[in-house]
Amino acid sequence: MTSPADPATLAVRAALESDSQHGAVVPPLHLSSNYTFERFGVKRRYDYSRSGNPTRDSLADALSALEGGAGAVVTASGMASLTLLTHLLQPGDLLVAPHDCYGGTYRLFEHLAAKGHFEVCFIDQTDPAALDVAFARDPALILVETPSNPLLRIVDIAALSRLAKKHGTLLAVDNTFLSPVLQQPIGLGADIVLHSTTKYLNGHSDVVGGAVIAASNELAETLAWWANCLGLTGAPFDSYLTLRGIRTLHVRMRQHEESANRIAQVLHQHASVSRVYYPGLADHPGHEIAKIQQRGFGGMVSFDIKGGEAAVRAFVEALRHFSLAESLGGVESLVCHPPSMTHAPVSRKALAEAGIGESLIRLSVGLEDTDDLLNDILLALDAASHAVTLRSVSGSC
Repeated sequence: MTSPADPATLAVRAALESDSQHGAVVPPLHLSSNYTFERFGVKRRYDYSRSGNPTRDSLADALSALEGGAGAVVTASGMASLTLLTHLLQPGDLLVAPHDCYGGTYRLFEHLAAKGHFEVCFIDQTDPAALDVAFARDPALILVETPSNPLLRIVDIAALSRLAKKHGTLLAVDNTFLSPVLQQPIGLGADIVLHSTTKYLNGHSDVVGGAVIAASNELAETLAWWANCLGLTGAPFDSYLTLRGIRTLHVRMRQHEESANRIAQVLHQHASVSRVYYPGLADHPGHEIAKIQQRGFGGMVSFDIKGGEAAVRAFVEALRHFSLAESLGGVESLVCHPPSMTHAPVSRKALAEAGIGESLIRLSVGLEDTDDLLNDILLALDAASHAVTLRSVSGSC
């Protein structure tokens, strides 16, 4: 009996040798928007690309296999995947979301709830008391980010799954920060997994896309129906590039994590840094849970720099190997100031409640040489410290 293939093998071999016409090793790209009917009243498997496309289906099958799901829907963006998720809800249903989630997620849920599509409450999902209060209201759906964006808080997926099942609540997990290489939420009890495929899955910052993977056939069919109805499905060429991206996912994630871990350790000891948010650090509040449910700690590192906005500005402007930009998970290293960038749609009050301060910096650690990245960060921290000192001297005159 043949043993199941390792996920790394599944990622590389996905859809290879599926071309029955010419025997191409790499699957062809199907750009056609429509397909002929076999004859009057009899359609083939595909009729219109919004409803189904061979290239997009190849990616969906690969992602479903990697996440251990029953089926997947590839969407036009990560936000499209979240929009699709909300169509599992009815008016009056309660959605429980993380209070420190991605700013675009917060904005979408807040405004759809204001229009009466559903009710939403944002809570600290690492707080048992807050979870008890939320589940007392019998929510229909709970969305988890673990690690969260941008504070990398860790939620115990298996424990939350048991609580959700007790209340008949669907559990959805955004797995964008880790990818199926480092975490498989369905195996821990999640009903749905979401991705912004823009990030690590594609990995080259040249595609915008998303995906929703369901644990059951019934959920997969419902999600596919709504995706077609709403027109949220992804484009064939974007799917082709993302399928190509996941072939190198495992080797990329290893390097992302190796460099991120070294950077986190250095930041943790630096005098100009007040706090580091990285689950791989032994003093991270979610470290022990992360060791159990993850196969690694990922390539994202956040930290609070001493000196406020002056230090943040000096730090990001001194970097040479990190680009100041939103997004994450590409081969290139990025630096982001969440309060003014990714989380700008969130009110100052909500940011404060989530613990996202003005001194927070988020790094997406890329595939450049680790020593080059470390040296760059150390020089930028020196520049930030110098800027704060000059400001202090100037202010005292």
